[in-house]
Amino acid sequence: MQAPPEASKGRVLAIGDIHGCLAALQTLDRHLAFGPDDLVIALGDYVDRGPDSKGVIDFLIELRKRTPRLVTLRGNHEVMMLAARTQGLDYFEGWLSAGGEQTLASYKAESLADIPEAHWQFLESTLSIYETRTHFFVHANVIAQLPLTEQWDDVIYWDRFDGHEPPHCSGKTMVCGHTSQQSGRPFDIGHAVCIDTWVYGRGWLTCLEVKSGRYWQANQRGELREGALGKA
Repeated sequence: MQAPPEASKGRVLAIGDIHGCLAALQTLDRHLAFGPDDLVIALGDYVDRGPDSKGVIDFLIELRKRTPRLVTLRGNHEVMMLAARTQGLDYFEGWLSAGGEQTLASYKAESLADIPEAHWQFLESTLSIYETRTHFFVHANVIAQLPLTEQWDDVIYWDRFDGHEPPHCSGKTMVCGHTSQQSGRPFDIGHAVCIDTWVYGRGWLTCLEVKSGRYWQANQRGELREGALGKA
């Protein structure tokens, strides 16, 4: 999938790790009304751990029809799920233990063969990194000294965000997920922000408007709150 061009107007919205939490995602959509003028970047980890991975992928496939500038990045859980399909029993069992059991249950499936081909195509179409003029978006992290075109998969999908990352050599601000912020608040260090706020646990799903720093959060109970980066 080719990344869509950056919007000259409209919002630039980044959504943190969803992990099968469809109710929270739907709450954000009802409030924010994602639409054709929005550039929406989902940071990966659509599947596993939460109750409705199937519903999340169905939702995102439908969302692209009314929000064609939707960008879907790949997270480590998509990496594991794709490997489980092609790399043998060890990978399959590893995926199950990392949340794949909940994903299969959401499909009412006993094996990966029962998952619709359209969902595999969605997973395979996910991107590693997406850039705008001022920001870049990645699931987990990057190596600050390397250009974005030369990053390592182990870092893009798996590296933890600890808040001590130096600015990237591009000068752009990083928006990432992967490292669950169990405080329920984004972890903002100025030149980088992590917006995985642990929705599958007892936390929230975060949607950040990157131009303004304003964010909205929803949980699985349908509750909504908002805040802004740089504010307690």
